[in-house]
Amino acid sequence: MEIKKAIIPVAGLGTRFLPLSKVLSKEFIPLADKPVIQYIVEEVQKSGIKEIVFVVSPGQKAILSYFKKSPDLEKLLTKRKKDSVLKELKDFQEKFKDMEFSFVLQKEPGGDGHAIAQASKMAGKDPVAVSFGDDIIDSDQPAIEQLVEIFKTCNAPVVCLKAIPREKIPAYGSVVVEKIASRLYKIKKIIEKPEPSQISSDLVIVGKYVLTPDVFGYLKKAKPSKKGEIILAEVFDKMLNEGKTIYGYEIKGEWLECGDKQKWLKSFFYMALKDPRFGEELKQYLRTIK
Repeated sequence: MEIKKAIIPVAGLGTRFLPLSKVLSKEFIPLADKPVIQYIVEEVQKSGIKEIVFVVSPGQKAILSYFKKSPDLEKLLTKRKKDSVLKELKDFQEKFKDMEFSFVLQKEPGGDGHAIAQASKMAGKDPVAVSFGDDIIDSDQPAIEQLVEIFKTCNAPVVCLKAIPREKIPAYGSVVVEKIASRLYKIKKIIEKPEPSQISSDLVIVGKYVLTPDVFGYLKKAKPSKKGEIILAEVFDKMLNEGKTIYGYEIKGEWLECGDKQKWLKSFFYMALKDPRFGEELKQYLRTIK
């Protein structure tokens, strides 16, 4: 089945970026000279998906404005003869002209599963890709495309996985797996923030998925956790307990995390130093800092 839509939840409070996130939504924090959300959208687009549904909080309108045309700004730049800047703006707008953007509201924070569930009507009865804004994969083949290729062979939910050092796993969602092919696994169990004794593999969950319609059915019936949240990992675990099959794929590429300030800074330097426009000069500058 063809994946035609992607859901991108961006309604989180961004508490780890306070006080900055009081005035700037976390998805607009830049990596090099592009906001995080642009990397996510470009990855979806390069994966052959042209319809994106953003899950936003009330009053969070900037994300749609960012990808829309700006005729008033174009007129102003033309009037002021800012030709190079105008070209850059038009090139940006041209890049996304074939994309279709829409949004749904998550009125109150309710967990990652709750955020995805808000887009269930937009997803309809088709499988969809999901990409959270905390995770970027720098790879030759877009991460979502990698997951879609696996989905086409198995027709079941696919979870993005990545191997990390064992001592870091307790901060992530850990998986118990059965390997069935190179990089491909059947997930047996998901353990959120496991104790060291519960860790059975070096694989953790990255915030990218292909979800089938039955996942939304489980999300609708899911009861909030003790924290009042509907957690996608817990919904997956319920599905597994009821005999459903969920696959995990160890993604190819460099995993750039943006979930907190330190991880974001590392990702920022990675992208800035890799960019041919900035990289060499930045490397020279960093050598001068004592």
